[in-house]
Amino acid sequence: MVKKLSTLLPFLTIGLILLASALFMGKAANGDSAIMDELAHIPAGYDYVRYLDYRLNPEHPPLVKALAATPLLFSDAFSFPTDQKSWTSDVNGQWDAGHEFLYESGNNADKIISLARIFPMLLTLLMIILVFLWSRELLGTWWALLPTFLFGFSPAILAHGHYVTTDIGAALGIFLGLCGFVSFLLKPSGKIIILAGLALGVAELMKFSSVLLIPFLFLLLVIFYAAETIRKVRSGNAPQNISFYAKRAWYYFRSYLLILLVALALIYGTYLLFTINYPPERQISDTTTILASASPQLLVNIDLFLVKSPVLRPLGEYLLGVIMVLQRSAGGNTGYFLGAVTNIGWWYYFPVVFLLKEPLPSLILILLATLFALAGIVKNARESVSVKKTFSDYLGTRFPEFAMLLFIVLYVGYSMSSTLNIGFRHLFPVLPLVYILAASGLKTWVREKKERKTPLHSVPTFSRTPYPKKASTSYKIKTAFITILIIWYAGEAFGVSPYFLSYFNQIGGGTQYGFRYVTDSNYDWGQDLKRFAVWTKENHIQKIAVDYFGGGDPHYYLGDTAESWHSSLGDPREKNIEWLAVSVNILSQAFGQKVPWLDTKPENNYEWLAKLKPTNAAYGQIPVPDARAGTSIFIYHL
Repeated sequence: MVKKLSTLLPFLTIGLILLASALFMGKAANGDSAIMDELAHIPAGYDYVRYLDYRLNPEHPPLVKALAATPLLFSDAFSFPTDQKSWTSDVNGQWDAGHEFLYESGNNADKIISLARIFPMLLTLLMIILVFLWSRELLGTWWALLPTFLFGFSPAILAHGHYVTTDIGAALGIFLGLCGFVSFLLKPSGKIIILAGLALGVAELMKFSSVLLIPFLFLLLVIFYAAETIRKVRSGNAPQNISFYAKRAWYYFRSYLLILLVALALIYGTYLLFTINYPPERQISDTTTILASASPQLLVNIDLFLVKSPVLRPLGEYLLGVIMVLQRSAGGNTGYFLGAVTNIGWWYYFPVVFLLKEPLPSLILILLATLFALAGIVKNARESVSVKKTFSDYLGTRFPEFAMLLFIVLYVGYSMSSTLNIGFRHLFPVLPLVYILAASGLKTWVREKKERKTPLHSVPTFSRTPYPKKASTSYKIKTAFITILIIWYAGEAFGVSPYFLSYFNQIGGGTQYGFRYVTDSNYDWGQDLKRFAVWTKENHIQKIAVDYFGGGDPHYYLGDTAESWHSSLGDPREKNIEWLAVSVNILSQAFGQKVPWLDTKPENNYEWLAKLKPTNAAYGQIPVPDARAGTSIFIYHL
């Protein structure tokens, strides 16, 4: 009985993690209004699954949006603005179409948003399960619970896991693509090749940043083959005929091409479905307009060729999205960070945001594992005669670990070089990998044993001997330390619920004051509009000026109580309005120090508000509000 319970306990724990994550996300989803990107993604997904037309939101692949919109087909018929300019003549009129679909067509916006969020939450729960399954292969059942727990209780994941966006999809797709390819390298077979290709195809249909996987997987293949060849030669039993190595290289390269072809077939089939009713003439016209000023010209010419082909136009729509993402990444996005406002980004943006928004207990665990790993590298370097031999042996015994580490380094390096700095969410593809590697390092640290040089996926698991018969004092202290950090980590999720989007750790000022450092999808994405409507009713507000950033519509929730406003309109009291509500994302950009080339005017920077309301250190440069709706809407009594 005890043995059976011990076997079931890890899976019961997984069930509890999934249940807690679902409840956390469900509570947040019920209270959050539409965030900015949902205004475009929800109508686009409905367009795909109901009309099989891809004229909206080509900048993102269809899979997450289409899945999110699927429940809408089984509910009441919703009116879609196919008779409006946003559909009939605008090129990618996603924002207007979203506003009309949600708030101006007689639909129940909250019902649409709630139904659309079901599949994103299911994808997040699926990702939690996949983290456990992959970690279990690498670390054993019990230690797999640690990265699974860290991912499932992450405030950032709980925040974005219930939104109709591509960020969780990107993490899920890249995770599948990477794990599928590593599985092929370790245990090659025809079946694995097909599965790896499907996994890569899913990744490409989740988010266009997954395109990075294509060259990365080829790099992995080259490294794996080179290390394998070096080990064979060094063993002394390797064939001396060069044709053996040439055939082996050709097998790997051919398999890689087959994986790409399977992925391409899945991409083609999906885009074929969702472009069936997209008029070819309209697709050509839209594509030509969107790419009028795009580069590089070679890609533009290829895309125009594809969309003009009756057979290849689905691939043309896919390539259009890739080009749009490349253009946006190069063009940057105006944002606020550490007191400054610019449109060219900061190379240190993502490391700093990670340190500010990742809970302190997980940062401590990651740091501890990193220091222990570095100490091991230094020790091995001192003892080893050949660095080349040591590295080759490492690749032979822990290649999955190496693949994850290399992807983290390259992906973070690419992100740091980008001018598109709009949120911690862009680091989601590496987050589960970081947690898994941290757990691997901590496992070795706690066990106080040198791992045997066998493949990582077959290393004797800690689950077989979870508690030594005679636990040392060191073992007990280390275990207790990790346990305390785990409890602290869980407390962070419970403490911030349901305001997960605005979570910052204690170094970052906490949830109440994290906006001083960075905003946008890190803090204010428009999620508090429904809470703001409740606040106005509870405080019997008759009229309030509203300057709102997000995917909601103040008039939909507040009716005539809301008066649309912006800074250049001046003091609302001139129109007998004594209350003003402003999204903190707008305030941070208004009061941040702007780079000289940004064309801003004083009347757009709320200078008049700064003269009416004081500031203090807690609120940084922003005037102190008299009240707040949720975390992100600042309310002033003038």
